[in-house]
Amino acid sequence: MWLPTGGHIGLIGEDGVGQRPNELTPHASPQHYLGAEMRAWRSERGLSLAKLSKAIMFNSSYMARVERGDQAASGDLVRAYDSALGASGSLVRLQESIAQGATLDALRTRHVANPRTHVSNQAAALAGAPDGEAPSSEGLSVPVRTDDGRIIFVSLSRRALIGALGAGAAMAAASDLPAAAQPALPSSLSTSGANPIELLQATRRVLIDNDNRFGPARVIPLVQQQIAAIKELRADRRGSDRRQLLQLQTQYSELCGWLYQDLGDFRAAQHWMRDALETSHMSGDTDLTTYILARRSQLAGDMQDPIEAVDVAEAAEDLAAPRSRLAVVAATYGAHGHALRRDPTMTQQAYEHALNLHASMDPDPSSPWGVWLDAAYIDVQHAHSLAALGDHRGAAEGFRSAISRLPAGYHRDRGVYLAREATALAADGEAEQAAAIGLQALSIGVETGSARINRELAQLDDAMAQWRTVPSVADFKDAMTAAVLHQA
Repeated sequence: MWLPTGGHIGLIGEDGVGQRPNELTPHASPQHYLGAEMRAWRSERGLSLAKLSKAIMFNSSYMARVERGDQAASGDLVRAYDSALGASGSLVRLQESIAQGATLDALRTRHVANPRTHVSNQAAALAGAPDGEAPSSEGLSVPVRTDDGRIIFVSLSRRALIGALGAGAAMAAASDLPAAAQPALPSSLSTSGANPIELLQATRRVLIDNDNRFGPARVIPLVQQQIAAIKELRADRRGSDRRQLLQLQTQYSELCGWLYQDLGDFRAAQHWMRDALETSHMSGDTDLTTYILARRSQLAGDMQDPIEAVDVAEAAEDLAAPRSRLAVVAATYGAHGHALRRDPTMTQQAYEHALNLHASMDPDPSSPWGVWLDAAYIDVQHAHSLAALGDHRGAAEGFRSAISRLPAGYHRDRGVYLAREATALAADGEAEQAAAIGLQALSIGVETGSARINRELAQLDDAMAQWRTVPSVADFKDAMTAAVLHQA
């Protein structure tokens, strides 16, 4: 969890202001090691003790003593840190190892979850993450073909990857986008005579279009530059202009969260969605807050968290205006949460509820939220849920129907649905048809770099192993191997 300190980065002190925190001594004992890890996660999330204390409702002085290793952490505190900071169970597992008597040397070798220098091997204070950076420790998921023929995903540190490729690679990727999608910084906006808010709105639409065509990796740097520009513009604006900028920042943060979600970097996606939810409240736009909540339910579904998916969706539906499109969006994402809980009855009832809401909705024509939602979208989500419930034939039919009704321009989404249809067909024993459709999805996956497509195809590749001698299946598996080598 060691954070680089290149350039000028403010340090987050225990009181939340820019002062140097007390140095840690993780080498002193397993208890000190755990405390250092807890601070590392907090610092990477850019949270002061005071902010985290409010979020998890523990005393900040107690938290500071635990981080320094002066006091043992309770199980409840470690679980609260792990959940609030998105540590994916690593802090809980670390504490369990310590409780079982693990030595300091064993901890150092056993709990290095990421391929970078581990903070607890250093006796140093930690720098906070820079304000504009999504704190993703896991980075990009890269497919790798193993010796036994399986495809697995390996997480590479984004910092290590950027360091290896150089900044020029990111700029080269960005240069492929049209000129209209290039970053519009405040200095250029102020001298161009154009309305900066209108220009930022237009730029966002262009970035969304290019995401659908080229995938998220090329778009993320530009989106983050727009967010930085908006923050700078907010300093000099008041009244309705400032409110519009807050709404724009929310929309850009949500877009950034979606891009990371599509890349399969869920921790970065969570960060940007939390940022979007916070700025939506600041903007005072209830519809925007409702939409962000619904999107968080969708993210929870992708992360296989059924409780969060259902609870957040219900909160969004309660907040949505009656008969609004947003209520339908929330109900649709919540329905998949029931499928993840393996409850077919509740899943069916939830999708019927979503379709009934859609049939009776009277949406505000001026609202931009969820305009893509129609009965076909609900059907494709239902097909995804049928696959989770084991109804593979029903899922394949649902995806085929949805693909036939998909509007032009939804290139990446078409790839996702094709990959899911192929996976469902393979599970239903239709190997040759699955291979043919899988090749179509693979072509789109290579073009866009979508982790959603790649992960579906990795499942398909594994499911097709039993038919590897079938010519069409062999062709698919060869193409998968070539794609893996290309992406690596």
